[in-house]
Amino acid sequence: MTYRKLNRKKYFDYSSSGYYFVTICTKGRLTYFGYIDNNKMILNGIGQIIEKYWLEIPKHFSDISIDEYAVMPNHVHGIVIINDEDNNVGNRHACSLQSSSEGTTINRIKRQHQKLPVVIGSFKAAATKYIRHNLDISFSWQKSYFDRIIRNEIELNKIRQYIVDNPLNWDKDENNLLNL
Repeated sequence: MTYRKLNRKKYFDYSSSGYYFVTICTKGRLTYFGYIDNNKMILNGIGQIIEKYWLEIPKHFSDISIDEYAVMPNHVHGIVIINDEDNNVGNRHACSLQSSSEGTTINRIKRQHQKLPVVIGSFKAAATKYIRHNLDISFSWQKSYFDRIIRNEIELNKIRQYIVDNPLNWDKDENNLLNL
């Protein structure tokens, strides 16, 4: 059996209030969302749908806000803010939260029931369903996503600037297949 590197920080509660930097890539890093022209991202029809669904995340999750974001040719960068004073995760597909046999702490609850994975999974599923039904049946996301827990204001501002500058740096971007 092949070993797969875990993308999430072990024992971290991804339902905790805070700022999270997320990168979601298309499968095979294919450029579904548009192109860079003159250091600006030009969204095509699929890219416009991705942006629309990204901006609608707070409509579906009352304790989620969207900060700086960028839809790039083959990935989305965004800062997701969880502001859940009561730390209520809610239900996913009408299933109640259940702890593992190892204990009852939130750190042991399965990742798919924590807030950030639910939000990103819902975004990916909704966008994929619409795109496949209306625009391109071959569209697909890379499995999972990358995240970074933003720990302070300095880091937050650096990440915001990175997102804003992403189209300017597309020629050097590791997600740009032309750089391989």
